[in-house]
Amino acid sequence: MSHAQTIALYQPMLHTIAYNLVRCKQDAEDIVQETFVRWLSVDQQKIDNTKAYLIRAVTNNCLNHLNSLRKKKEDCFDNMAEIIKHFKETNLAHLDLDVHLAAAFKVLHTKLEPLERAVYLLKEVFDFDYEDLQEMLDKKKEHCRQLFCRAKKKLSEETSRINFELPDTSKLMESFRNACHFGNASDLVHELKKDIAVAISKKF
Repeated sequence: MSHAQTIALYQPMLHTIAYNLVRCKQDAEDIVQETFVRWLSVDQQKIDNTKAYLIRAVTNNCLNHLNSLRKKKEDCFDNMAEIIKHFKETNLAHLDLDVHLAAAFKVLHTKLEPLERAVYLLKEVFDFDYEDLQEMLDKKKEHCRQLFCRAKKKLSEETSRINFELPDTSKLMESFRNACHFGNASDLVHELKKDIAVAISKKF
């Protein structure tokens, strides 16, 4: 059997295995492709059972991928305090938080939907990557990218008249303030999720 025939025969099966492990279509496709590239580089005569070899290889590659994502997430949270400290020193110095944050959150509530608001704050302010956003908000990475782009576009447009009769944002502001000053990002994530849940419940 030629290399092309082998790839055509086993690719669907390997993609299914990879997807079931990593739960992401794009990552699964990349892992299967990488598996075949490595397989083509080894001495084929040393492989007794090609099917078993490819299944074992794609499984190991998936496990390595998941371990890499897990470590990246751990590193992200380990460095969160440093990121927040940097943000506080470079962006919040000399600001009157009570005045400026109140105005900023009024704009966010006026122009952004809850999911857009959550993605924008966590990505733009605290530099969360899309893998973390996907897990925290239970939304696909591509959807998070679209939400972030949409939020930036809305905020870049001419600011509309702000309605100061909007619902109280004090809890969200307080959690944001704590995240900036004390590294307590978990409270901010909790408030953003609650904000999203309330918006969803109002639709039904």
